[in-house]
Amino acid sequence: MSDVQALRFDDDGETPNNPRLPLLLYRGALTVAGERDPAVPFERAFARNGWSDGWRNGIYSFLHFHTTAHEALGIARGRATVRFGGACGTVLTVEAGDVVVLPAGTGHQRLDSTPDLLVVGAYPRDARVDQHRPGSVDHLTALANIAKVPMPACDPLHGPAGPLVALWST
Repeated sequence: MSDVQALRFDDDGETPNNPRLPLLLYRGALTVAGERDPAVPFERAFARNGWSDGWRNGIYSFLHFHTTAHEALGIARGRATVRFGGACGTVLTVEAGDVVVLPAGTGHQRLDSTPDLLVVGAYPRDARVDQHRPGSVDHLTALANIAKVPMPACDPLHGPAGPLVALWST
């Protein structure tokens, strides 16, 4: 099991972030070197652990957040510099093999990436996914929606006994 880094972000008045749950960063979570299709290991792991509605793409270059769903981002190929936590958040570099789990409300924005960036995204099963930019949703409504998002049953990589379950239940 890879090491997991937990990062908390305060509400900055525009990006709500999540008042209870930290962002989780799994460095080198999956080995993709030599994979013909490096997205497949992420898709299989996410699906096996109840994270669905998957997609393949990148990370938007504009700041946005989801108020009705948590999100897993698997970096299948390439590298990206991403600001997490809103306009005054933390800038991190993520690369092939990493997974980031964003609790509902967490701002994220790609600042730079390699041309070959490929991200696999997924949400806990039955999630109702929305997307907002700062200022596009009433802030109190966003916070109310975030508070209602259910806890996922499983960690997207490691299942019911994974780090997410332990770190998000404390």
